[in-house]
Parts: sequence; C-alpha cells; structure tokens
Amino acid sequence: MKSPRTVKSSQSLPDPTAQSESFRANREARRKVLVEDYVELISDLLEESQEARQVDIAARLGVSQPTVAKMLARLVADGFVVQKPYRGVFLTEAGQKVAEEARARHRIVEAFLRALGVSEESVLVDAEGIEHYVGDETLAAFKRAIDGGLHDFINRLVTG
Repeated sequence: MKSPRTVKSSQSLPDPTAQSESFRANREARRKVLVEDYVELISDLLEESQEARQVDIAARLGVSQPTVAKMLARLVADGFVVQKPYRGVFLTEAGQKVAEEARARHRIVEAFLRALGVSEESVLVDAEGIEHYVGDETLAAFKRAIDGGLHDFINRLVTG
C-alpha cells in the first residue's frame, strides 16, 4: 500500500484565478460573520422583548460584556446600530437589512439540512456556520431543492 504522500490525486489544482477568488470570498465571509451574528441576535432580542441589552447579547453569544462593548462600538461606527443610554441597542435601517438577509439565509440552510434528515441538534449548530459561508448560487440551489420536494424525495429513498 502506498503512503498518502505518494498517491496522486485524480484532480489537479484549480485555475489560480478561480482558487484565489474562492479564498478571497472565504476571507470576506469570515469578516462578516460577527457583524451578521450580532445584528441578527439584536433583531431577535428586539422582536422578542423590545430591548437588546449588552448583558443579554453577551449571555446569548457566550462572550464577555467587554467583548460585546467592543463589537457594539464597531457596529455603531459602521452604521448598523445605535446605542441609547439606559435603553440598550437598536438597529439602524442598514442593520435591520443585514439582519433580515442573514435570517433568510439561515432559514434556507436550516430547511435544507432538515430536508436531508439531519438531526435538529446538528441543524441548529451547523446552520449557524454554513449560513455565513454559503454563496448565492448554492443558496439558490438549496432553495430550489427544498421547493422541489427534497424532503419527500429523501424520505422515499430512506423508506424505500
């Protein structure tokens, strides 16, 4: 048996331009992850209880309040949130738009994973990561598959 180092892949490296674009897109997604997580959570908190407090954001994200304070300062500077003394955090129109887009992607990814038969526990964890990295074309394919009856198709395969 050959060692893994001597086995040649049947696939060659992608075109350098295409490969660099995929790495660039991934770096851009990583930069947006925190912004999207924060504004989506703030939107959810505002929807549920009409307030988003720094302490609640920290508890739900599992980070310290100073970490939240630092990120909120960035979100204020970027025009996504406003902070009102003794009243909490509120989304600007731009922040609400980002939250809605992130939530829509999240819901499509969750539905796709559920249609594949992924456990609810894994759906909740995996969708949180995938939603930030999935491209528009792939997301549209997920939606077409869901709308086209992917869940029923998978069930027929499983139940034979």
